[in-house]
Amino acid sequence: MSKVPAELSYTAEHEWVSTEPGDGVVRIGITDFAQDALGDVVYVQMPEVGTEVSANGVVGEVESTKSVSDIYAPVGGTVVARNEALDSDPALVNSDPYGEGWLFEVRLADDAQTESLLSAAEYEQQVG
Repeated sequence: MSKVPAELSYTAEHEWVSTEPGDGVVRIGITDFAQDALGDVVYVQMPEVGTEVSANGVVGEVESTKSVSDIYAPVGGTVVARNEALDSDPALVNSDPYGEGWLFEVRLADDAQTESLLSAAEYEQQVG
């Protein structure tokens, strides 16, 4: 069974959202379930800082030895950070999807957007 940290929110597209950075900024990554399904990640394309993203819009892709999958923005807003470490070590997505393998951070256009995300229990039911 995949790990699903209770403090995070989730999407049906297997992204997680952490409100931990604070001040209207959320951190986004892909779930343990997603990285396991993808296999060995060899390349991650993420939006650049300053990019405006729309909720549910495609903002990048994850390439693995098995396939290429789109990354969706779970929320709308402005990208304020991207995980530069993934440029040289994309396998961090596999080894630590909820920590060092995070993808990017977004300053929310509207804080209420996070209310429509799945709880850990709801996400577990979906992938269970």
